[in-house]
Amino acid sequence: MNKTQLNKNFNTGNFHIGASALKQFLWYFTDVFFFKTKLIPISSILVFFLRLFGAKIGKEVRIKPGIYVKYPWKLVIGNYSWLADCYIENLDFIYIGDNCCISQQAMLITGNHNYRKTSFDLFTAPITLEDGAWIGASAKICPGVKVHNHAVLTMGSVATKALAAYSIYQGNPAVKIKEREIH
Repeated sequence: MNKTQLNKNFNTGNFHIGASALKQFLWYFTDVFFFKTKLIPISSILVFFLRLFGAKIGKEVRIKPGIYVKYPWKLVIGNYSWLADCYIENLDFIYIGDNCCISQQAMLITGNHNYRKTSFDLFTAPITLEDGAWIGASAKICPGVKVHNHAVLTMGSVATKALAAYSIYQGNPAVKIKEREIH
């Protein structure tokens, strides 16, 4: 039986950071001083810094202090969306549509390691949240998941595959529990 052989030089496949070393360095300090410290509670300033580092953000987007964004240049957010102090580990692109809500401590993770390989190789896949999606507090979205229009992932749930439009999902792994009715 093979054993895992963890190695600093594991295979990263097609992964590219997508920014120069200088841009990464500047983002690191911007993140530490303006996002992690929570000293700047003004959404428009946080949006300004994310845009400055390449995030594509629509109008009237609300960003709460304490949010973690790995690579702003791999983040696209539509209009009128709200992001609380969530965790966005975007080794690949994350697309967030219009009128989406990502609640407190939610995690969007676009990368993982292949547990089937002894070398523990990296793989990444984008995450897409279509218009009106709501990710509940402490919920988690795995690499490659698409959350269709107005789907809800309830508090603490884990999405490992696509969530159907106008549906509510709960559990780990998340399963559909009912339709979402909007009045």
